[in-house]
Amino acid sequence: MIKKKKSYSRPKKPFEATRISEENSLVLQFGLKNKREVWKNLAKVNYFRKRAMALANATEEDQEVFFNKLKAIGLKADSLSDVLDLQPIDLLQRRLPTLVASKNLASTVKQARQLVVHKKILIDNKVVNSPGYIVSTAEEPLITLKQKKKTAPAPAPEEKSKTPEPPTKEKEEPTADLPNNNQGGGGGPETETPAKPEAQDKGDKK
Repeated sequence: MIKKKKSYSRPKKPFEATRISEENSLVLQFGLKNKREVWKNLAKVNYFRKRAMALANATEEDQEVFFNKLKAIGLKADSLSDVLDLQPIDLLQRRLPTLVASKNLASTVKQARQLVVHKKILIDNKVVNSPGYIVSTAEEPLITLKQKKKTAPAPAPEEKSKTPEPPTKEKEEPTADLPNNNQGGGGGPETETPAKPEAQDKGDKK
């Protein structure tokens, strides 16, 4: 695994009072997490200065290309002396949280940083969640706050109809046929039919 190179260097005099007070004021002014973010921006400014000194004997075309790159991120770079006069505060003013607060999308720079980290800030309808992002002049008017999606209310449950449902008819079970007792071969006991009374003679026997 390739070890990532450090993008900043610590101060050679760690207990210099004037430098410490300046760094503390920058941390408070721009809502930085720690002083390492100040040192990172100082390292970028030092890189721009070295490039400007290297281009001192270059052609005007090469210098103009370098100046246009710095102008694209909102830095003043009309000449080599302008580049040599750059300070970390010039680069900190181009950070995304600083511009979010300047557009009144957040009340403080700290709140703007939280919005950026929580993916609430869009640049050209794309989420940017890096607080150290340097915004170009072309991207600056495209900074917007992510809108909350309106969820549709859940439909109300339908009320049951008050009319009672008709009762269901129960199916009648078929009744079994009773066995005929007069037929022979039946299993049940036979019932005796009452005897008819004998008809009396028309005349009583005297």
